[in-house]
Parts: sequence; structure tokens; C-alpha cells
Amino acid sequence: MKEFFQKLLKIDRRWIFLITGIAIIIPFFFFIGLPIRATREVRALYDAVEALKPGDIVFYAPEYDPATIPEVQPMAHTFLRQVFRKNIKVVASGLFQLGVAQAEQDLTLIAREMGKKYGEDYVFLGYKPYPETVILNMGEDFRKSFPTDYYGTKLDELPLMRGLKNYSDTKMIVSMTAVSGADYWIRSAHGRYNIPLALGVTAVMATDYYTYYQSGQLFALMGGLKGAAEYEQMVGIKGEAAKATLRMDIQSFAHLAIIILVILGNVAYFATREKK
Repeated sequence: MKEFFQKLLKIDRRWIFLITGIAIIIPFFFFIGLPIRATREVRALYDAVEALKPGDIVFYAPEYDPATIPEVQPMAHTFLRQVFRKNIKVVASGLFQLGVAQAEQDLTLIAREMGKKYGEDYVFLGYKPYPETVILNMGEDFRKSFPTDYYGTKLDELPLMRGLKNYSDTKMIVSMTAVSGADYWIRSAHGRYNIPLALGVTAVMATDYYTYYQSGQLFALMGGLKGAAEYEQMVGIKGEAAKATLRMDIQSFAHLAIIILVILGNVAYFATREKK
């Protein structure tokens, strides 16, 4: 046994890289979906959406670009799947200039997947500069900032927008963001118009916004890949669509492999140490 541990201590580092690589690859081929305990701040968004009635309207603000897709896109897709599954209407804007095309692409993708019709089930307003001013104007009337939608159609020509004036005609604002524009929604949408607000942010941003959640300025908060995976599991997203869960599985398997290697290394060290 001592000889085995001596060989273990001298193992070529390439074997360690190989073991770690195999641990990372396994979840790619076998969807596991390790259970993740849902935190209160993430469950709050799920419960709020589930409490809505078919035909209710939510305002959705996706503000992320391709660089932050791995963290933010899974929570955005899951939110859209949940609301469309319950036949809730969506009015969306894209106030991050580098992410407006991504916002339109993701919204259209999930809407088509769920069989929703543009103009009746969802509307994309698009982008305008000076986001805080735009947010304030939309609190008075969406048409002050967006007389037409992203595609150039007048808002009053869209069935969903007829009779829809401002935030007070919606049930909540949900922003999936990777930029500091989240502050504008807190300050100028919730702070000025007292509309319920939830955020989905990157992991590095989450610590900055827990204060707003604890103070009640946010009714829900998702942070990073873990928050997205929690949300996916609550909504029941599985298989290839559960991108955050898959990425969390990869992380978990890699961490498990490293922990096992560290334990084996320490056991081998103490087992071969000469007694003084």
C-alpha cells in the first residue's frame, strides 16, 4: 500500500489534467441536472410570475451582449418560457446599445418556440439613447420615447399596445442585465413610479444589488449561473435548453474531481511520511 501511495505522489501532472478534462466532458454527453437548492430571492421571481393571470402584461428589459451570454441568456430564456407558457404578454425594450440585436434575437427565438405572435403576444420597442431619460418617459407614456416599435410600426397599430399607456398598465418590470443600467431601472422606474422590479445580473454584479433586494426596492434577484440554474429547475427546463444547469454540472464535476485529487494527495503524503 505504501508503494502505491509513493507512486501516486509521483504521478505525471498530465494524468491530473486528463482526469479533470474527463470530469468536465461527462456532463456534455449525459445530462445530469444535479439538484440545486432554490434561494429565496430567485424563487420570488418564479412565484410572482406564477401568480399572474393569462393576459397580464409584463415589461421586459434585456440588456446584455454576446460577451455575457453564458450567464445572462439562460435566465432570460427561462423567464420568457415561463411567461409565454402562462400566456402572459410581453412588452420589451433594449436600452443597451451593444445588446439590442441580441435582445431582439433572443426574444424572437423564444416567442417562436412557444408559438407566440408578434404584435399580439409580444412587442419589442427597441433602442433609444439616454436610457434614464427613456425610462422616465416610458413611465408617462411609452409613445414619448417610442412612437414606433423596433421595426418601424406605429405602436397604436399593434393590438397589444392599444390601451397600453405606461408601466402602470403592466404588472412588473424584469431586467436581465450585465450593465450598470440596472441602476436606472431601480432609480427611475421603481423609485419614481413604484412599479415592482426584479433583476437578473452577472455573478460579479450580484453583491452590489443584494442591498436593493434587502431594502425591498427589488422583489427578486438572480445572480449569475447559479441563479439561472435555480430558476431553470423551478420552471422545469431540461435537456439542451437547460444551459445554466449544464454549466453548473460541469463546474460541479470539475470541483469534485479536484477535491478528490486533493484528498488523495494528502492521504498519500501522510501515508508515506517517515516517522521521526
